[in-house]
Amino acid sequence: MSVIKINAITVPEDSGEELGHRFAARHGSMEGTPGFEGFELLQPTDGRHVWLVVTRWASEEDFENWRSSAHFRRSHAQGGDADSSDEGEQARPAVGMSSELWTYQISVTG
Repeated sequence: MSVIKINAITVPEDSGEELGHRFAARHGSMEGTPGFEGFELLQPTDGRHVWLVVTRWASEEDFENWRSSAHFRRSHAQGGDADSSDEGEQARPAVGMSSELWTYQISVTG
């Protein structure tokens, strides 16, 4: 059964599109990560300023292994929020003001 991790990222009113651009620029960067099953970036449509990054993992252990990896540290360096942090590239300022990690498992599916 998949483990679901949701990162709720609060962004300033004028920064949501930048968050979306940063995630789009890194599309495919998680490919080949052990246990990673996929993700969605959910944009609010009701006036909220909280974007949701919903990821699915084969196990809690796979998620924790990724969180302690160099790949995670690079992608979440200062300005993270899915920044491209390749060597030699300067980190951009953070888009999010705060974030909160939620953990779920699938109870019922249709």
